[in-house]
Amino acid sequence: MRRGDFAAAWDIAAQGLSLRDPAGRDDPALPYHLRWVWDGRAFDGRDVLVRCYHGLGDTLMFSRFLPLMARRAARLTVEMQPHLLALFRDVPDIGRLVPFDPARPLPPQDCDLEIMELPLALRAGPADARLLAPAVAPAPLPPGTLALCWGAGDWDPDRSVPEPMFAPFCRGPALSLMPGPTALPVLNPQGCPLDIRRTAELVAGAAGVVTVDTMIAHLAGMLGRPVCLLVKHRPDWRWPDRGRRTPWYPTMRVWRQPAPGDWAGAIGPAAAALDGLPGSLPNEKGIA
Repeated sequence: MRRGDFAAAWDIAAQGLSLRDPAGRDDPALPYHLRWVWDGRAFDGRDVLVRCYHGLGDTLMFSRFLPLMARRAARLTVEMQPHLLALFRDVPDIGRLVPFDPARPLPPQDCDLEIMELPLALRAGPADARLLAPAVAPAPLPPGTLALCWGAGDWDPDRSVPEPMFAPFCRGPALSLMPGPTALPVLNPQGCPLDIRRTAELVAGAAGVVTVDTMIAHLAGMLGRPVCLLVKHRPDWRWPDRGRRTPWYPTMRVWRQPAPGDWAGAIGPAAAALDGLPGSLPNEKGIA
């Protein structure tokens, strides 16, 4: 998948699916993010329930496949994290949205899938599905403002950058998308990141976004904003091992640590590439 060979990846995943014990499907003894849901059953012309068991960024990333499923299902219901409902409520062709309550999940339908299983079920990759486009009013911000996010979730702390190392991105107007106060010379609006609507407005109003591998990266990429993504030396499967571009988000460019833990080796070139580009982050001075 890092090479972009999604057809081969789906073939391998389908082989693994055939070896699973059906009794382990949506196993309540497992945490939600470790469960598998789709057992390979047909979904065309049936009532389909898509469950969002993983992180907010995962739901944002894989939401692009919902219209494809909606066209094939008789009826599509999406059990989505409550934080995201305000963002997706008015997006057409993605089925009926209901809040996901871990204590009271919806009963099974004719066919259930977890949202990250959609590309396997549909045999689709990023080139086969358009990014959703929620209607978001850009927040009024000073020209050239960069929106910054340097922290990721605790399940993989190696994705986070120490706050002071983001200083090179604060030479012009900037704002923090992090919760809580910061010592950096930036605007520090309230509500980020879990007030998704407010966060989306700030992202839409910014000239560009500099972020680590977390929900903010997917939100900015989905909204079509210029994104500078900083990732660790061996990043998650969804990000490329080489090159700056990713098929998941056309407006995103990726900077990797040149060695494990070497954030300076990623931030220095990224900041240099962004210097002198007030108001936008196009082309990164010719870097492809």
